[in-house]
Amino acid sequence: MMKPKPSPFSGSKKIIVTVIMFTAFLLSAVFSHAEQLTEKLTIDRFVSAETCGDCHSTIYDQWQNSMHHLSHNDPLYVGVSRYMLSGLTDSDEIAESESCVKCHTPVGNITGYPEKTSDDRNKVAEIATKGIQCDYCHSATGADKMFNNGLIVSPGHGEDDPGIKRGPFKDSNSDYHQSAFSEFHTDAKICGTCHNVSHVSFGTKLETTYDEWKNGPYNNTTDEKQKITCQGCHMHQRPGIPATASTPRPLNKGRAADDGPIRDHIFTHYFTGANTDIPANFKTDEKRDMAIERLTHSADLALDTLKIKEGKLGIIVTNSGAGHYLPTGLTDVRQMWLEIVIKDEKKNIVFSSGKLDKDGYITQGTIIYNTVFGDGKGHPVLNISKAREILKDKRIPPKESVTEHIVFQNNNFKQLNISVRLLYRSAPQKLIDLVLGKGKNVLSVVTMKQIETTVNL
Repeated sequence: MMKPKPSPFSGSKKIIVTVIMFTAFLLSAVFSHAEQLTEKLTIDRFVSAETCGDCHSTIYDQWQNSMHHLSHNDPLYVGVSRYMLSGLTDSDEIAESESCVKCHTPVGNITGYPEKTSDDRNKVAEIATKGIQCDYCHSATGADKMFNNGLIVSPGHGEDDPGIKRGPFKDSNSDYHQSAFSEFHTDAKICGTCHNVSHVSFGTKLETTYDEWKNGPYNNTTDEKQKITCQGCHMHQRPGIPATASTPRPLNKGRAADDGPIRDHIFTHYFTGANTDIPANFKTDEKRDMAIERLTHSADLALDTLKIKEGKLGIIVTNSGAGHYLPTGLTDVRQMWLEIVIKDEKKNIVFSSGKLDKDGYITQGTIIYNTVFGDGKGHPVLNISKAREILKDKRIPPKESVTEHIVFQNNNFKQLNISVRLLYRSAPQKLIDLVLGKGKNVLSVVTMKQIETTVNL
C-alpha cells in the first residue's frame, strides 16, 4: 500500500503556528508597554521623600534643597516660566510655555495636576511640590524618548504597598519595599530624558546636554577608563571633591541605607550643577559652595602673548572639566563670558571688555558663550516659546578650546598688565529684573578662572 504524499504545506503548518505564537508574544509585549505608557497614575501611588529618608537619611539630606528637590519651587523658574507665558497668542508658542511642568513637577504632571505651567500652584499636591524626588526616579523602568521627559515609571500603591524600587545594586534587600537591580539607573539615559529639551511645536532644540555628552569624547572612547557618564561626575561630587573630568573622582564609600552594608561606592544625591543662587536662597551654603567648586574646575585659561608688541593678544579658553558643552542647559539665558582689562605701566586702561554696567548688565562687545534663538525670520527672541530657529551657538565642546583674538592700539608701551577672567552666572540680570522686579534679586557672578600677568615690552 502506497503511503500518501505529504502535503506541500504540512511542513509550513509548524512554521505558521510558530510565527503566530511569536507575533502574539510581540503584540502582548507591545500592548503591555502601551498600557504602561497610557496607564492613569494617581498621586497616592507615590511614596513621599520623607518616608524614604527614614531609612536613607544621608541620601535624603543630600537631596534636600538640591536643584532636583527645588525644581518646582525654584523662584527663578516660577517667575521666568510665568513671564514667558504672558502676552502669548500663538497656540504653538503657548503649548511650549505650558510644558515646563513635565520636567519640573513630574509626579504632579503624570498624575493629572499640574497639567500645564499656568495651573494654580496652590492646588498642587504637597508630594508633587517636591520636584524630582526619590520615588519618581527609583520607580523608573526605562524611557520611551530622550527629550522632554520620556521616563517610564511603575510606582507601587502608596506608603502601605510601595512596590519595587530600582537602583544600581544587585543584592539590595529591604524590609519595606521590593528591590531590583536596574542597569538603566547606571546609564546616562535616565538623566538625558529630561536634560534634552525640544520645542513641543517647532522642534527647536532648546537644551541638548545629553546629546552633547552622547556625541562627545567621554562617551565615544574605546578606553573604558576614560569613559565618564553623567553619574560619574554629578553623582560623585561631595563637599571638597568637585569630581569634574579634570579632577579626581574618588569612590564614595558608605551605606545606601542607614542599616545597609558598606559599599565601595554610594552615588551621591546633591545633583550639583552650576546654580549658586537658588541654594543660597534656601540657606544651603554647602550646595552653593559645591556649585562654585564645580564651576571653578570646569575650564582653563591661557594667554598667547607672542604678538603683544603688535597690539595682539590671544586668549585660549578650554573646556577641561565638563562632559558637555560650556555652558550647557538653557543656554540662551546662561551667561559665560570673558572680562578683559589691559593697562599700561601708568595704570591707564588700554583695552577693556566684559565689565558689567551700573545695572549689572553685560556691556556691548563682550565675548560671551551662549545660544541665541530666533523667531524664524532672523530676529532674536528672549522667550524660548517663540524659538523657531537657532541664530547663534557659541559654546565650547568637551576637551576642546577656542582662541579669542584681542586687538588694541600699541602706543610703544613699556609694560602691559593683563587681567582676564572667565565669568559665569545663571541668567541675565536684565531678565531677572523684568521677572522679579528691578533690584529685587541680584544674581551672583562666579569667577571660573582668572589670569593676571605683566608683560615687559
